[in-house]
Amino acid sequence: MKHGKTVNLTTGNVWKTMLLYSLPLFGSAMVQQFYSLVDLLVVGNFAAEGALAVDAIGNATVIINILLAFALGANSGCAVIVAKHFGRGDRKRVHETVNTALIAFAVLCAFIMVLGFTLGNVSLKALNVHGSYFNDCLAYLYIYVGSLPFVFLYNLGCGICSALGDSKTPFVFLVISSVLNIGLDLLFVCVLHLDVAGAAWATLISQALSCILTVIVIIRKLRAIRTDEKTKAFDKVLLKDLTLASVPVILQQSFVSLGNFFINKRINLIGEDATTGFTTAFKLISMANMGVIAITNGLSNFTSQNYAAGKYDRVKTGFVSLLCYAMVASVLFLALFVAFPQALTRLFVQSDKLTQAAMDYSVRFITIVSCFLPVVCVKIVADGTVRGTGNNVGFTVSTFADLILRVVLVYILTAVGWGFDGVCWAWAIGWCIGTGIAVLFLFAVFGKLSKWMKAKKEDAPIEEPRTLS
Repeated sequence: MKHGKTVNLTTGNVWKTMLLYSLPLFGSAMVQQFYSLVDLLVVGNFAAEGALAVDAIGNATVIINILLAFALGANSGCAVIVAKHFGRGDRKRVHETVNTALIAFAVLCAFIMVLGFTLGNVSLKALNVHGSYFNDCLAYLYIYVGSLPFVFLYNLGCGICSALGDSKTPFVFLVISSVLNIGLDLLFVCVLHLDVAGAAWATLISQALSCILTVIVIIRKLRAIRTDEKTKAFDKVLLKDLTLASVPVILQQSFVSLGNFFINKRINLIGEDATTGFTTAFKLISMANMGVIAITNGLSNFTSQNYAAGKYDRVKTGFVSLLCYAMVASVLFLALFVAFPQALTRLFVQSDKLTQAAMDYSVRFITIVSCFLPVVCVKIVADGTVRGTGNNVGFTVSTFADLILRVVLVYILTAVGWGFDGVCWAWAIGWCIGTGIAVLFLFAVFGKLSKWMKAKKEDAPIEEPRTLS
């Protein structure tokens, strides 16, 4: 798998292919999480009001994640459709998919930006953001909304690269922009004392760089995938395919973020210490899960290519190999979080700015929720496999069940006297039930694949649908 080249994922040893393909995706996810973690680390330690600055970024991120859901959906939807046509060897449709995606998601991005600027103030008030850091929170939110064109283009570029079998190039560019982000964070916050707004500007500039580099590579890749046929700039059928592939991910991400909105709203009522503790702990837990989600997006592309090529045995082997790799990562995060919860919390807020109550909240969330990381790992990998075969129903149902349970349980358990522990156990219970549902849908998909494989071996006449929905 050479750097920067398109790679057909339908050939070669599955275990080796998945390892080489997924490692850069995992690294990219870690670097992306590092973006926001550096913001928290720098402002938590060097801003005038460290703990309040952490609260400001944490609450702004709740709103930002709802907006980012559309960019992540664009990434995933475009990747699955490009991977399908690339797996079939249809170069014309690869080009037309990219063209259609760029136009459609540019319009969507403009609409999301209008919403962000228009409803940002109202959203933070609805979140019960405290007046002591409201202005900083709003500034961070508005600057990030301004960076959404770069975020959308970068995510589309990453999706296209990974669909073509190249997961390394976006990772390299992201590392470069991450180093720039760290330098700018230190400059804007520590030297120029711009505090929370400085962290937001550092992120915007860094994302712009990674976006520009990725777009240049995509242009070169598409030129290398030559086709003599005339391609359309926009195709309504492909728009429908992109929509069907993107909407479940958009709904999943936006509903998760919306659920976190209501959870944060409840936690803010507990007090600023609870907000500070939860913000720090949630970032750490999210970092672990985003790594698994990133490599699972790669699994969806792998599954889509092999499903389109009719290589169903590779789909099953791909699931098993990726689950093993993801489980190793989840267990390592679990060990790290359980062993060093206090040290990890102190990374983000200096001891003299961190109350004991905030530390206790953070440690409690980390130690309880991290024990269930291997459980949710199974759900994420199962969802990725199911989504790669086109069955978006199972992916959507398992995710919504998990989310709805978490939100409802947070309000119920905190109201009946569990306090902050209710927040922690709501996560654990929601993950367990969501995982059970995801596994049931996975077994259904594998059952259908087994029948098709058996029919092919027996040369029985059977019509294989485009999706398993």
